[in-house]
Amino acid sequence: MSKGSSLRRKMTNAAAGLALGFTAAMTLFPATANAWWNDEWQLRKKINIDVSATGANITDPIGTVPTLVRLHAGNFRFSLAKEDGSDLRFVATDDKTPLKHHIEKWDSLLGEALVWVSLPNVASGAKSDFWLYYGNKKAAAANDAKGTYDADTALVYHFNERGTPAIDSSVWANNAQSVGQAADGSLIGNGLRLDGRNIVTLPASPSLGMADGAPFTWSAWVKPAAMVPNSALFSRRDGGNGMVIGFDNGSPFIEVSNAAGTQRSGVGAPVAANSWHHLAVVAASGTVTIYLDGAPYATLNASLPALTGVARLGGDAPPPAAAAPVAPAADAAAPVADGTAPAVDAAAAPVAVAAMAGFVGDIDELQISKIARSPGFIKFASTEQGSDPTKLIAFSNDEETASWMSGHFAIILKSVTIDGWIVIVMLIVMAAASWIVTYDRVSYMKKQAGANDRFMKSFRKLADNLTALDRGEADENAAVLGSKLGEEEAQMVRASSLYRIYHVGAEQISHRFANNEMIRLNGASISAIRAALDSVFVKESQRLNKMMVVLTISISGGPFLGLLGTVVGVMITFAAIAESGDVNVNAIAPGIAAALVATVAGLLVAIPALFAYNYLVTRIGELTTDMQVFIDEFVTKMAEFYSTEAIVDHRQAAE
Repeated sequence: MSKGSSLRRKMTNAAAGLALGFTAAMTLFPATANAWWNDEWQLRKKINIDVSATGANITDPIGTVPTLVRLHAGNFRFSLAKEDGSDLRFVATDDKTPLKHHIEKWDSLLGEALVWVSLPNVASGAKSDFWLYYGNKKAAAANDAKGTYDADTALVYHFNERGTPAIDSSVWANNAQSVGQAADGSLIGNGLRLDGRNIVTLPASPSLGMADGAPFTWSAWVKPAAMVPNSALFSRRDGGNGMVIGFDNGSPFIEVSNAAGTQRSGVGAPVAANSWHHLAVVAASGTVTIYLDGAPYATLNASLPALTGVARLGGDAPPPAAAAPVAPAADAAAPVADGTAPAVDAAAAPVAVAAMAGFVGDIDELQISKIARSPGFIKFASTEQGSDPTKLIAFSNDEETASWMSGHFAIILKSVTIDGWIVIVMLIVMAAASWIVTYDRVSYMKKQAGANDRFMKSFRKLADNLTALDRGEADENAAVLGSKLGEEEAQMVRASSLYRIYHVGAEQISHRFANNEMIRLNGASISAIRAALDSVFVKESQRLNKMMVVLTISISGGPFLGLLGTVVGVMITFAAIAESGDVNVNAIAPGIAAALVATVAGLLVAIPALFAYNYLVTRIGELTTDMQVFIDEFVTKMAEFYSTEAIVDHRQAAE
């Protein structure tokens, strides 16, 4: 194996060891967070819940509540999660306890997701938080709709079905018995559109059955399309017993029928048409309370009757013929300044019983519970599920597991496309080649400079015999013409470019001596010897510039190759945006940033190569000048030692 091959092998091993050591050292850097639920998940973010005076300001008890987490491109990186969101995990504030959740909607292309999470024991008037983990491509789905709601929740309809009856997400499986018309783009994903004629029926299951005076909670998001008088949104009747939740010219009401007659809550301020509102009805201890957008709207002093039959959504069944008319309820109080009416108490009063009109409008997120939910629970749901939940819920920045790739740099690298990685790998190879060449050339020139200095110290001591320092080639055992150099010193100076030039000159002089007789070198002989020295000079110059072309390629080709990767990456990013139709900055920024990585990589190749090239060119120039000066000095001494006058002096001295 040649010395050059051995040197390159050692240099390559050293570079590989350095790279491995650097990688190992970087993995020891601390993570952004100190605790981590499971290291298989790469990313997490804290979700803050604020029901204190600075947030939603809920002072009533809340308890365990299903919470809607809205994810979008502004608060979640869909590209780093699984395509179906099955790697999502929610963990309590202790970073140990997993929370039940299920996904209502997931669209990674549009960057939209709706996820329901069961938060246990939310304290009123305080701040709390929980964790969202994602970024595990091997994770299995963990959706648990049944576990998201407590056992007292009898029915939950998200209305995200299309062409099939609504599916109950609670543990009781109270699926709808008829198909309704889907309403796209509802408040929470898809909703249900009611036209006043088509009614969706709910099953007469035991879990939906109600005992006389039993507690009860009904809640939904509603958007009336018109001010229809006496319209039924939800109804349930068993003979003379009945319950109807509806709107009367935009004013929500609850109507209760039993053997004593029919009672209806008072009329408050109407809601605006075509606007979403959270409507809830809570029955407990002989009082039925209507909540509108989380605040009490009206009350009715009555208990709900026993009901076991089917329920209807969007209309009402005809009332029984034997129903006794009762008087109207007390007038409602005047609306307050914010457009809502204060709570209205209504005692039983005679009203005429007639069939109600069907409700016209949209409904979303219907929930029925077998207990009376607290005012805090109702206000929490109204605030958190609404169109502006920012006062209650907030998202922190992403945190990553312990890794040298963290923060914004990790986001950028993970967004690089395949074509970008191809360019980057090519640039890494180019960079490695330029570093190897730089190391090789710097080492070679340092060795040359040291050997040249040592040789010149001996050369300038020569007085009359220019061949006295010549030891021949490295594989020659005998000294040439009685060289004054020892073997160890000769091994050192043989690495000198000046010695190699000198060696050729000494050989030329030796060839012109016959039987060690002094001869005279004429002008033609000196010119011939100089030509031989010049040829060695050219070869030594080529040896100094060996592989320097690798650095010039890195300097000029690196940025252009990186620019090619950037341009292709930008083209792909804009093509993907055009296909998806999503033009927000959060969708564009990661792709553009990732495309620019190729340009950065190209510059990282070119800049070190440029510095190394300029340094090496300077050193090459110095060594080249030394060789030119030495040739002039050698020729001058040769003319001095072997001219006619010098030979005469030598002969006289010999006699």
